[in-house]
Amino acid sequence: MMKRCIALIALTLSACMASRAPAPDPAFYVMRHLHKDAGPDPALTPQGWRCSQRLGEELADAGIRAVYVTVTQRALETGVHVAERADTVPTPYDARDIAGLVARVRATPGSVLIVGHSNTVPDIVEALGGTRPGDLGEGSYGEVWRVERPSGATTVRRIDC
Repeated sequence: MMKRCIALIALTLSACMASRAPAPDPAFYVMRHLHKDAGPDPALTPQGWRCSQRLGEELADAGIRAVYVTVTQRALETGVHVAERADTVPTPYDARDIAGLVARVRATPGSVLIVGHSNTVPDIVEALGGTRPGDLGEGSYGEVWRVERPSGATTVRRIDC
């Protein structure tokens, strides 16, 4: 009887483990904030907010452990849904200190989302070892650069919303 119970437990555990999706390789995800309103510290537009929700869905299985955002409302609102799904809170960083940001995110285990701006995203991707993107235009929203850890292999995807 005891052997059958142990065998049943072992079979159940192996089935549970086999049905789990493998953990993704850790990566840095870097993006510009989403669609913004006008003003000195604008919030996201309704479209930007919908895109932020979509971003949370799209990165739900990416193994995000931390979300870094600049100290702007639009960056915070861009990363908030990813942070919620990762059961964390966005961590603010100074956009003028890319070297400090890179040191912090490299010390963070697992995958990380970094929300920046059109003038900082190319520098951040390059500093993380990825292929530097071209200049981002004012209307460039929804592109997410994935920089693999530690290889630096870089891919880009677009959040459709």
